[in-house]
Amino acid sequence: MTVPVVILCGGQGTRMGDILTKKELTDIGGRPILWHVLRVFSSYGHNRFVLALGHLGEQLRRYFLEYEAMSRDVTLRVAHPDNVDGRVALKYANHPGHDPWEVTLVDTGKTTEKASRISQVGQYLQDSERFFVAYGEAVSDIDLAKLLAFHKAHGRLATITGIQVSFQYGVIEANEKGTVSGFVEKPPLDHWINGGFMIFERSVLDLIDPTRSDVDLEREVLPQLAAQDQLMLYRHTSYWQSMKTLKDARTLQRDWADSEPWKVW
Repeated sequence: MTVPVVILCGGQGTRMGDILTKKELTDIGGRPILWHVLRVFSSYGHNRFVLALGHLGEQLRRYFLEYEAMSRDVTLRVAHPDNVDGRVALKYANHPGHDPWEVTLVDTGKTTEKASRISQVGQYLQDSERFFVAYGEAVSDIDLAKLLAFHKAHGRLATITGIQVSFQYGVIEANEKGTVSGFVEKPPLDHWINGGFMIFERSVLDLIDPTRSDVDLEREVLPQLAAQDQLMLYRHTSYWQSMKTLKDARTLQRDWADSEPWKVW
């Protein structure tokens, strides 16, 4: 069963530093990180994407408008007499290596909050009873078939994927006197964080005021769903990595070069 996928990619990416390239277009193994996100979903048969654009959205538009010519072998007939209205005729060869994608690009504002971005793209989801929501810079080897089955089985309105991350420092183990007994390098934290890869029933859109642009997903909508007993957690314990900083980008580049850990296709 194909489920549309809303990709949140409108943020400014301020923690990446003063960069001119859209964060989601950061190169990982020869492809933008966003391409990897789409490939994860595509590998499970979900090939309809709605991108909520904002900051530097024109770069994402350009990427997809040029996608065919930049991803496949192409023959151009320039100044050919059969060209209609002087347009360049293109003939593509080979295959991009994945199922056909339908990508809808929607400008949702430069400073709009996440939930409001989801609300703005709702018009493109009217024929679907549910939809995925993902971040444009987080990849995982998550089993989307199991996630979808989990969501259908519990019958609530929403499911979020929980991730356990590691503490960024090594931890010293010592007694009250200060005697050190050992070290634990970057231990996993007990808490679960929202790793994206969410599933919402269409009625979740009714919880988001369409007249506002500042409805926050994590501080307003998800807590409201939890208070209504309509939110479930799907625990993912294998690979997951987001890209918030340049350090994260280097981690992703290294991980891909070493073992391609989120390659489920």
